[in-house]
Amino acid sequence: MPAIAVQDLHKSYGAHVALRGIDFEVGHGEVVGFLGPNGAGKTTTMRILTGFMSPSAGTTTIEGHDVVASPIQARKKIGYLPENAPIYPDMSVHGYLDYVGQIRELGPAERARAIERVALQCGIAGRMGQKVGVLSKGYRQRVGLAQALLHDPSILILDEPTTGLDPNQIVEIRNLIREIGRRKTVLLSTHILSEVQATCDRVLIINQGRIVADGRTDVVTANEQGGLLIQVIFEPGDVNPDRRNLTVALSEMKGINEVKRLEGETLDQMAYEILADRDLRADLFEFAKAQGLVMVELTRAQSNLEEVFRRLTRG
Repeated sequence: MPAIAVQDLHKSYGAHVALRGIDFEVGHGEVVGFLGPNGAGKTTTMRILTGFMSPSAGTTTIEGHDVVASPIQARKKIGYLPENAPIYPDMSVHGYLDYVGQIRELGPAERARAIERVALQCGIAGRMGQKVGVLSKGYRQRVGLAQALLHDPSILILDEPTTGLDPNQIVEIRNLIREIGRRKTVLLSTHILSEVQATCDRVLIINQGRIVADGRTDVVTANEQGGLLIQVIFEPGDVNPDRRNLTVALSEMKGINEVKRLEGETLDQMAYEILADRDLRADLFEFAKAQGLVMVELTRAQSNLEEVFRRLTRG
């Protein structure tokens, strides 16, 4: 049984269709990045998962509990941090967490132990007497994470947890999420793609209400179409070819889908990034010989997540 299972999920707001029958599962102990441009359906999906919104059609289960048919059982399994942390600025950190613990129906002794645990886990033990409103944005996010972890859920759902933080605060929250992910299932929505590569085991990309990529982060970034990126650098050998003609000749090679000119380290160098449907390194070596060129570098490359994201969500 997966931690999260989504089947044929639809959501419409009047004439606007936000989700168009998405399907995915999240296994126990996975840390999954949930990506998409604004309006793609990320927040809608998370609100349905956490019971804040009902779907138009389809089913969603949390550890086997249907979020519509058994909402209380499902919510007990989830810790949720929405984009705007649900914190009260006039309450002290301790008072706020104690209040959340009462809502979660934790008894006094259990609540005290839980508060102590999350205060240490989230690095806010020295701030418990302060009012939430005087804390920095980074510490308010830590308090938001603490409330999501208070009842020790097995699943953590985080919607843009580092929005508005400075670079140092982003690193702190990222490290905290990575530590939490060693013990819990995490579904993380963010616009910071480097954060996903640094934190997540797997990535889901949604665009216009449909899942357009789903897989291990390294596999998805290798190429969403299963192709290979190859970087090659030539230098003149017996001849100094016309560079435009060389680019055309490369693009006409069998197995090459796309050729992109790169800047070489010297003016003599002719550098290319090639998207191919198979490993063409041997073919490129023969190509260089036939063209009278010297091949000075040939490597398999990997798309970064930003490039893959743009390819899948543009237009």
